[in-house]
Amino acid sequence: MGFFKKDPLQIIAFQSYGTDSHLYIRGRALEDEQIDLADKGFFSLLTNSWKRFSTDELAHTRIKIKLSDGSIFYTETDDKGYFKLKETHKGLRDLTNDEGWLAVELSFDPLITNRVISNDNRFPGEVAIPSENGMFGVISDIDDTILHTGLTSALKWQVLKNTFLKRAEKRTPLEGAAEFYHQLHRGKSGIDANPVYYVSHSPWNLYRYLEYFLKKNNFPKGPLLLRNFSSPFRKKIQAEKPQKQTEIIDILNTYPKLPFILIGDSGEHDPDIYIEIAEAFPDRILAIYLRSVRHKKKMIRVEGLTQDYNKVPVLLVEKSKQAIEHAREHGFIQ
Repeated sequence: MGFFKKDPLQIIAFQSYGTDSHLYIRGRALEDEQIDLADKGFFSLLTNSWKRFSTDELAHTRIKIKLSDGSIFYTETDDKGYFKLKETHKGLRDLTNDEGWLAVELSFDPLITNRVISNDNRFPGEVAIPSENGMFGVISDIDDTILHTGLTSALKWQVLKNTFLKRAEKRTPLEGAAEFYHQLHRGKSGIDANPVYYVSHSPWNLYRYLEYFLKKNNFPKGPLLLRNFSSPFRKKIQAEKPQKQTEIIDILNTYPKLPFILIGDSGEHDPDIYIEIAEAFPDRILAIYLRSVRHKKKMIRVEGLTQDYNKVPVLLVEKSKQAIEHAREHGFIQ
């Protein structure tokens, strides 16, 4: 019977964002597969990759969320174990640490009987509440923007190789990216604490993998927003926006007085999405940085799309130092 022993249960709280009066928390409840991101060896990598995507979710389970001031909220997971909480609660900024992060505690409530629960049924979560001193925000893609994934490779084979056969700590960021993001985070004064948001088309199954990569490579801490796996049988509505675009619009609507810098790559849909957002939010987008990719046809298309666009500064970036020079000239950084 030991062979059929079930894994402990856990709650993964995704780093999210909010305001002084708006609490937004999301995450997932599932069995703890005990993935060690530092595991070495070919078979360990394959096993961990399998565990990330072969998840045992806890559907329709009630989650309790507690703040440091004693406030308690409840939410429930959907049929795939995901949950969201959107609540109005004043004075959240007073509960944050020096870096503007609000700590929350999550637990299963009621306690699930006959199952082992990790961490004594106490799971940490964090919500970014930007400082009022921030001059602008930064929204960045991850894939081929700060992390080489190979999205432009034939049949996406490079994506599969990098995702499944490389440990997060062995993935190297694109040159100079972390330094550039820290300069944007500090801003022109050097102490601005401008918020940074990471938005990717990668699925939530890779959340801890990407979170580990960002931390290991010293990128500024910020909410990490991924996507749900789409069912192959789900019919897409023609007018439906890409999930990445929807996430960016949600951020812009959450902070209506804050302008933003958008950073992406030229390989997939970032140029189209970013220009459409700049058109929809005039005077809110300070600049668009698009990292060049090694794909001639894609680069020709992007150059044609951006060369005559003059409503927002758009820079095609070969190396991070080009973006740093441009940001300095425009007064974004010291």
